[in-house]
Amino acid sequence: MQPHAPVVDIDALSDHIEQALASPATTHGLARALRALAKEVTLYRHHRAGERANPDGRTDHKPRRVQIGGGGHRITGFHNIDIVPPADLLWDVREGIPLHDDSVETLFSEHFLEHIDYPRSAKHYAREAHRVLAPGGRIITGVPDAAYVLNHYPAPPEQAAEMIERWYSKRDCLGDINTYLDLINYVFRDQDDDPTYTPHLWAYDHEKLVSLFTEAGFTSVEPWPFDPTMANPKRRWASVYVVARKPGA
Repeated sequence: MQPHAPVVDIDALSDHIEQALASPATTHGLARALRALAKEVTLYRHHRAGERANPDGRTDHKPRRVQIGGGGHRITGFHNIDIVPPADLLWDVREGIPLHDDSVETLFSEHFLEHIDYPRSAKHYAREAHRVLAPGGRIITGVPDAAYVLNHYPAPPEQAAEMIERWYSKRDCLGDINTYLDLINYVFRDQDDDPTYTPHLWAYDHEKLVSLFTEAGFTSVEPWPFDPTMANPKRRWASVYVVARKPGA
């Protein structure tokens, strides 16, 4: 099966975006929207490269352990699928997971799920995870813990300072974090207009992760005991991790 032909001229679209961003007549709101669109154009190009390499929407390789959206944090022995380099396979998992049915033992992601839209992409991802996992296989998911953030509101100054240091010290938004509520907003809907960072689109706690994976067909969703040989130790603080298992062997 050949990949679908592009429905738009991406090169022409990119040129139009650049021209509009360079125009002094472009308003602030339109410029923000155009920068977001420019990011999606880049992701689209990466995904198309993955499609060309795997025209059937399934890679011939059948990895048993898979990491989704690992970015620069690579796990030894895991096949990394990501929409941006470096990755073993460039693919936009909002469009599905390019793996065969019942073929994966362990699927792992951390601080990825909150960056895709809910409900369409998040629920589609959970269903796809269920499809590609072998009977008895597991998906391990870590996200910023919305319950932790909310349970500390209103937080003492030292609590806010620790969160800023751990999560936002490298960002240029520090001057805009004036209250703990600003931190809550960043966790729930990080809209920083910066090409380096991807916005948060949905917040999760343990209960929501259980609901998401149960709806997708997983029958066991439990807290995951943090394993620093797999997860990034820098992500552990104020995060929630669960392991969901597919029914079967």
